[in-house]
Amino acid sequence: MKRFFLLANLIVGILAIILGSTSYAGDPILIGLPTAETSLEGRESIKAVQMAVNEINAKGGIKVGSDKRLLEIVVSDLRDSSAGVPVSEALLGLEKIITEKKVNAIIIGPFRSESLLAGMDIISKYKVPLLATIAMSTKFEEKIKEDPVKYKHCFRVCLNSQSLVEYLAQTLGFMKEEFGFEKLYVMTQDVLWAKGTGEGAAKVASSKMGIELVGSETYPTGASDFAPGLMKAKMKNAQVIMPVFDMPQSGILLKQWKSQKIPSMLCGFISPMAGPGAWKIFEGKIGGLINSNFELGSAIPVEKYPPATKFYNDYQQKVGIPMEAGHGPAPSYDSVYIFAEAVERAGSLDPDKVADEIKKTDRVGVIGRIKFNEGNQVIYGADPKETAAGCVSQWTDDGKRVIVFPKSIAEGKVFLPEWMSAIKK
Repeated sequence: MKRFFLLANLIVGILAIILGSTSYAGDPILIGLPTAETSLEGRESIKAVQMAVNEINAKGGIKVGSDKRLLEIVVSDLRDSSAGVPVSEALLGLEKIITEKKVNAIIIGPFRSESLLAGMDIISKYKVPLLATIAMSTKFEEKIKEDPVKYKHCFRVCLNSQSLVEYLAQTLGFMKEEFGFEKLYVMTQDVLWAKGTGEGAAKVASSKMGIELVGSETYPTGASDFAPGLMKAKMKNAQVIMPVFDMPQSGILLKQWKSQKIPSMLCGFISPMAGPGAWKIFEGKIGGLINSNFELGSAIPVEKYPPATKFYNDYQQKVGIPMEAGHGPAPSYDSVYIFAEAVERAGSLDPDKVADEIKKTDRVGVIGRIKFNEGNQVIYGADPKETAAGCVSQWTDDGKRVIVFPKSIAEGKVFLPEWMSAIKK
């Protein structure tokens, strides 16, 4: 990653020479990137931000009033994806990048919802525009609705847990309609967003689709043995298991599901399975998994929405390796443009004016059409021409990912692994 940033800074320097006739005033505009730098989502989101910064700088930077100013990023590792790291440590890192680096905006932000929610008061104190792109709890919007003046500088661009719940519940409904599956078992990581997603999807599936929750289990961050939970699901005759995990070890769950031939479909989110590299890492033994990519363009091309495919391909070309994080990179990339355009419309870096302009955003982005609701959350739906969107795809037995939801961008239908054919209605 250091070589990536060194190359980026070299490019900026060369551009500054080439564009020497342009009038630049003051220091570069600083974008702070405090997040869990070593997590997959954090690491690739940082690279996506750098991509956008390079593109904007290559065109001369941001116009602030009558002057042009280049962008520069400052990275801070909050470590809040790691087991045992307290929220207080992440908050210290968040405050430090604001007070010591004097950043003009924050993009990505804390990894965990617990850290983001507590950090909102720090953002309010210093009035630095925040465009969060990883943490997902809906409590973020609830706080903003309760006190929109205090939290006017807080925005979120990524998918939230409620939208993920709706995507997953609708996929469950499709599977009931297609295969007659009515019994659900939920397995989640013991963190706020994951538990909320699992519980929420089960409630929606039960109340609206008549799907029965037959059991659930949570696992601490870092857990690596999921066999007991899988066996419980089997004993309860669950036809669908919904996993919701963002930790690297969660890939083991899929291997155990395959090796034990558990007669239940896996449909949810397992972070290590989101990107194209999962096929090789897990030796081609992941066919059948139905997995979510939280935002279009994050680790998946979308045939029916070209901006997402362009971003996916550009990332691989410019970074040199494929994108693997199904959550974070695409909204992080879009966030740079949201901020840059808000500054230009405001004609100022005044945080109040910039926040007012961010709120007015209406643009076509990598993740779809970007507009904010009253809780400063980007609106997600089923058609990227109308709202931002995520997608649900299934790994095939020959190593491809086929988008199966939403219908507006679907490329195929769900299939059952061979050992599950006997439980079809």
